[in-house]
Amino acid sequence: MTDPLAAAVRDNAGWCDLMCRAHGSPGTFTGRAWTSRARTPIFYPDAVTLSPDATAADVLGRIDAGPGASVKDSYAVLELPGFEVLFEAQWIHRPAPERAGAAIAWEVVGDADTLREWERAAFTGEVTDLFLPALLKEAQILCARIDGDIVCGSVLTASGGVAGVSNVFASGCDLDTAWAGTLAMAAELLPGRPLVGYESDPEVALSHGFTPIGPLRVWLNR
Repeated sequence: MTDPLAAAVRDNAGWCDLMCRAHGSPGTFTGRAWTSRARTPIFYPDAVTLSPDATAADVLGRIDAGPGASVKDSYAVLELPGFEVLFEAQWIHRPAPERAGAAIAWEVVGDADTLREWERAAFTGEVTDLFLPALLKEAQILCARIDGDIVCGSVLTASGGVAGVSNVFASGCDLDTAWAGTLAMAAELLPGRPLVGYESDPEVALSHGFTPIGPLRVWLNR
Protein backbone atom coordinates (compact mmCIF):
# COMPACT_ATOMS: atom_id res chain seq x y z
CA MET A 1 0.00 0.00 0.00
CA THR A 2 1.71 3.18 -1.20
CA ASP A 3 -1.09 5.70 -0.64
CA PRO A 4 -3.08 5.26 2.59
CA LEU A 5 -5.53 8.02 1.66
CA ALA A 6 -6.41 6.48 -1.71
CA ALA A 7 -6.78 3.09 0.00
CA ALA A 8 -9.09 4.56 2.64
CA VAL A 9 -11.24 6.28 0.02
CA ARG A 10 -11.51 3.16 -2.14
CA ASP A 11 -12.33 0.92 0.81
CA ASN A 12 -15.08 3.26 1.97
CA ALA A 13 -16.58 3.46 -1.51
CA GLY A 14 -16.54 -0.33 -1.61
CA TRP A 15 -18.43 -0.46 1.68
CA CYS A 16 -21.03 1.99 0.35
CA ASP A 17 -21.44 -0.18 -2.72
CA LEU A 18 -21.76 -3.30 -0.57
CA MET A 19 -24.54 -1.64 1.43
CA CYS A 20 -26.35 -0.69 -1.77
CA ARG A 21 -25.93 -4.18 -3.25
CA ALA A 22 -27.41 -5.65 -0.08
CA HIS A 23 -30.46 -3.46 -0.76
CA GLY A 24 -30.65 -4.53 -4.40
CA SER A 25 -29.22 -1.40 -6.06
CA PRO A 26 -25.46 -1.61 -6.77
CA GLY A 27 -23.60 1.51 -7.75
CA THR A 28 -21.08 2.18 -10.53
CA PHE A 29 -17.34 2.78 -10.27
CA THR A 30 -15.43 5.06 -12.64
CA GLY A 31 -11.90 6.36 -12.31
CA ARG A 32 -13.11 9.46 -10.49
CA ALA A 33 -16.19 8.44 -8.51
CA TRP A 34 -18.53 5.78 -7.25
CA THR A 35 -22.15 6.74 -7.92
CA SER A 36 -25.63 5.31 -7.51
CA ARG A 37 -28.50 6.11 -9.86
CA ALA A 38 -31.00 4.96 -7.21
CA ARG A 39 -31.31 6.84 -3.93
CA THR A 40 -29.11 5.08 -1.41
CA PRO A 41 -30.08 3.75 2.05
CA ILE A 42 -30.22 6.16 4.99
CA PHE A 43 -26.80 7.48 6.15
CA TYR A 44 -25.14 6.43 2.87
CA PRO A 45 -24.09 8.87 0.12
CA ASP A 46 -25.30 8.81 -3.47
CA ALA A 47 -21.74 9.40 -4.65
CA VAL A 48 -18.19 9.05 -3.34
CA THR A 49 -15.34 10.77 -5.17
CA LEU A 50 -12.31 8.56 -5.77
CA SER A 51 -9.86 11.16 -7.04
CA PRO A 52 -8.90 14.73 -6.10
CA ASP A 53 -9.46 15.51 -9.79
CA ALA A 54 -13.17 14.64 -9.59
CA THR A 55 -15.52 17.48 -10.48
CA ALA A 56 -19.16 18.24 -9.81
CA ALA A 57 -19.97 16.95 -13.29
CA ASP A 58 -18.43 13.57 -12.44
CA VAL A 59 -21.03 13.01 -9.72
CA LEU A 60 -24.12 15.17 -10.20
CA GLY A 61 -24.89 13.84 -13.67
CA ARG A 62 -24.77 10.25 -12.44
CA ILE A 63 -27.10 10.45 -9.41
CA ASP A 64 -30.57 11.64 -8.50
CA ALA A 65 -29.28 15.07 -7.52
CA GLY A 66 -32.60 16.40 -6.19
CA PRO A 67 -33.48 17.16 -2.57
CA GLY A 68 -32.05 14.56 -0.22
CA ALA A 69 -29.06 13.73 -2.43
CA SER A 70 -25.70 13.51 -0.70
CA VAL A 71 -22.11 13.39 -1.95
CA LYS A 72 -19.01 12.27 -0.08
CA ASP A 73 -16.32 14.68 -1.26
CA SER A 74 -13.38 12.46 -0.32
CA TYR A 75 -10.71 15.10 -0.86
CA ALA A 76 -12.73 18.15 0.30
CA VAL A 77 -12.22 19.96 -3.00
CA LEU A 78 -15.64 20.10 -4.69
CA GLU A 79 -18.03 22.98 -5.16
CA LEU A 80 -21.57 21.66 -5.53
CA PRO A 81 -24.17 24.28 -6.50
CA GLY A 82 -27.38 23.88 -4.51
CA PHE A 83 -25.71 21.66 -1.90
CA GLU A 84 -24.48 22.57 1.57
CA VAL A 85 -21.88 20.92 3.77
CA LEU A 86 -23.58 18.44 6.08
CA PHE A 87 -20.43 17.61 8.04
CA GLU A 88 -16.66 17.46 7.77
CA ALA A 89 -14.40 14.66 8.94
CA GLN A 90 -10.89 13.25 8.81
CA TRP A 91 -9.63 10.14 7.09
CA ILE A 92 -7.53 8.11 9.53
CA HIS A 93 -4.87 5.41 9.23
CA ARG A 94 -2.79 3.26 11.55
CA PRO A 95 -0.29 0.44 11.04
CA ALA A 96 -1.57 -3.10 11.42
CA PRO A 97 -2.32 -3.77 15.10
CA GLU A 98 -0.69 -6.60 16.99
CA ARG A 99 -2.77 -9.28 18.65
CA ALA A 100 -3.93 -8.35 22.11
CA GLY A 101 -6.65 -9.34 24.51
CA ALA A 102 -9.88 -7.34 24.82
CA ALA A 103 -11.45 -6.21 28.08
CA ILE A 104 -14.77 -7.88 27.21
CA ALA A 105 -15.71 -10.80 24.95
CA TRP A 106 -16.10 -10.00 21.24
CA GLU A 107 -17.68 -12.03 18.46
CA VAL A 108 -18.36 -11.88 14.75
CA VAL A 109 -22.05 -11.48 13.95
CA GLY A 110 -23.00 -14.60 12.05
CA ASP A 111 -26.78 -14.70 11.65
CA ALA A 112 -29.78 -12.50 10.94
CA ASP A 113 -31.11 -12.49 14.51
CA THR A 114 -27.81 -11.30 15.97
CA LEU A 115 -27.53 -8.71 13.21
CA ARG A 116 -30.92 -7.28 14.17
CA GLU A 117 -29.75 -7.16 17.79
CA TRP A 118 -26.54 -5.40 16.66
CA GLU A 119 -28.56 -2.84 14.69
CA ARG A 120 -30.82 -2.07 17.65
CA ALA A 121 -27.75 -1.47 19.83
CA ALA A 122 -25.92 0.59 17.21
CA PHE A 123 -28.85 2.90 16.46
CA THR A 124 -30.65 2.76 19.84
CA GLY A 125 -33.61 1.15 18.13
CA GLU A 126 -34.26 4.13 15.84
CA VAL A 127 -33.19 2.42 12.60
CA THR A 128 -34.31 -0.99 11.37
CA ASP A 129 -33.53 -3.12 8.31
CA LEU A 130 -30.54 -1.04 7.23
CA PHE A 131 -28.00 -3.78 7.94
CA LEU A 132 -29.27 -6.78 6.00
CA PRO A 133 -27.98 -10.39 6.23
CA ALA A 134 -26.34 -10.16 2.78
CA LEU A 135 -23.70 -7.91 4.38
CA LEU A 136 -22.45 -10.82 6.49
CA LYS A 137 -21.02 -12.52 3.38
CA GLU A 138 -18.54 -9.73 2.60
CA ALA A 139 -17.93 -7.79 5.82
CA GLN A 140 -16.99 -8.66 9.37
CA ILE A 141 -19.66 -7.15 11.64
CA LEU A 142 -18.42 -7.26 15.22
CA CYS A 143 -20.01 -6.96 18.64
CA ALA A 144 -19.15 -7.31 22.30
CA ARG A 145 -21.45 -8.26 25.15
CA ILE A 146 -21.82 -7.66 28.85
CA ASP A 147 -24.30 -9.91 30.66
CA GLY A 148 -25.56 -11.11 27.31
CA ASP A 149 -26.39 -7.66 25.93
CA ILE A 150 -24.54 -6.09 23.00
CA VAL A 151 -22.78 -3.02 24.36
CA CYS A 152 -20.50 -2.02 21.46
CA GLY A 153 -19.53 -2.99 17.96
CA SER A 154 -18.02 -2.06 14.62
CA VAL A 155 -17.56 -3.17 11.03
CA LEU A 156 -14.40 -4.38 9.28
CA THR A 157 -14.04 -4.50 5.50
CA ALA A 158 -11.04 -5.77 3.54
CA SER A 159 -9.95 -4.27 0.24
CA GLY A 160 -6.58 -4.08 -1.44
CA GLY A 161 -4.05 -4.37 1.34
CA VAL A 162 -6.02 -2.57 4.05
CA ALA A 163 -8.83 -3.17 6.50
CA GLY A 164 -11.53 -0.53 6.73
CA VAL A 165 -12.98 0.30 10.15
CA SER A 166 -16.44 1.86 10.33
CA ASN A 167 -19.60 2.08 12.42
CA VAL A 168 -17.72 1.95 15.73
CA PHE A 169 -20.30 2.44 18.48
CA ALA A 170 -20.70 2.07 22.22
CA SER A 171 -24.16 1.79 23.77
CA GLY A 172 -23.38 0.14 27.09
CA CYS A 173 -19.68 0.85 27.59
CA ASP A 174 -17.27 3.61 26.52
CA LEU A 175 -15.86 4.28 23.06
CA ASP A 176 -12.34 3.54 24.25
CA THR A 177 -13.43 -0.04 24.95
CA ALA A 178 -15.12 -0.24 21.54
CA TRP A 179 -11.99 0.91 19.69
CA ALA A 180 -9.64 -1.31 21.70
CA GLY A 181 -11.78 -4.37 21.00
CA THR A 182 -12.10 -3.50 17.32
CA LEU A 183 -8.32 -3.33 16.98
CA ALA A 184 -7.94 -6.66 18.76
CA MET A 185 -10.46 -8.27 16.42
CA ALA A 186 -8.81 -6.72 13.35
CA ALA A 187 -5.47 -8.21 14.40
CA GLU A 188 -7.11 -11.62 14.76
CA LEU A 189 -9.36 -11.63 11.69
CA LEU A 190 -7.34 -9.56 9.20
CA PRO A 191 -3.75 -9.86 10.43
CA GLY A 192 -1.05 -7.66 8.93
CA ARG A 193 -3.42 -5.17 7.33
CA PRO A 194 -3.11 -1.45 8.10
CA LEU A 195 -6.39 0.07 9.25
CA VAL A 196 -8.18 2.96 7.54
CA GLY A 197 -11.45 4.79 8.01
CA TYR A 198 -12.84 8.22 8.78
CA GLU A 199 -14.25 9.96 11.83
CA SER A 200 -15.94 13.32 12.33
CA ASP A 201 -14.46 13.33 15.84
CA PRO A 202 -11.26 11.25 15.64
CA GLU A 203 -10.02 11.91 19.19
CA VAL A 204 -10.58 8.37 20.52
CA ALA A 205 -9.26 6.74 17.36
CA LEU A 206 -6.11 8.87 17.54
CA SER A 207 -5.53 7.67 21.09
CA HIS A 208 -5.43 4.12 19.67
CA GLY A 209 -2.62 4.79 17.22
CA PHE A 210 -4.44 6.29 14.24
CA THR A 211 -3.21 9.43 12.52
CA PRO A 212 -5.24 11.85 10.36
CA ILE A 213 -4.34 11.65 6.67
CA GLY A 214 -6.72 14.07 4.98
CA PRO A 215 -10.04 15.90 5.20
CA LEU A 216 -13.37 14.99 3.66
CA ARG A 217 -16.77 16.64 3.38
CA VAL A 218 -20.26 15.28 2.98
CA TRP A 219 -22.59 17.54 0.99
CA LEU A 220 -26.39 17.45 1.11
CA ASN A 221 -29.04 18.91 -1.15
CA ARG A 222 -31.76 19.91 1.29
